[in-house]
Amino acid sequence: MVKTSDVVLILVAIIFPPAAAGFITGCSCDLLINICLTILGYLPGHLHAFWLIYKKMQAEERYGHGGYQYVGNGAYRPYPQQAPVAGQPQYYGATNNQAV
Repeated sequence: MVKTSDVVLILVAIIFPPAAAGFITGCSCDLLINICLTILGYLPGHLHAFWLIYKKMQAEERYGHGGYQYVGNGAYRPYPQQAPVAGQPQYYGATNNQAV
């Protein structure tokens, strides 16, 4: 499913591919790669930016909105979840009362 933020990223990638790469990856090696590809030719910069957008969309489908972290090279990983402590019951809600 394409969201509004993805459409905006695609429009930014059409106008200036390094800006879209910067929005997705921050100041990383992928941004430098995209700048170099855009200097070498506008089409390679576009393809790289669209690939980064595609990988971001895949991560959102797999891990949910905001449940992932960019680790570089178009790869994402889920945010680590805290494991429950063995032997302690899990409580849900604002109170820590056990049901009788």
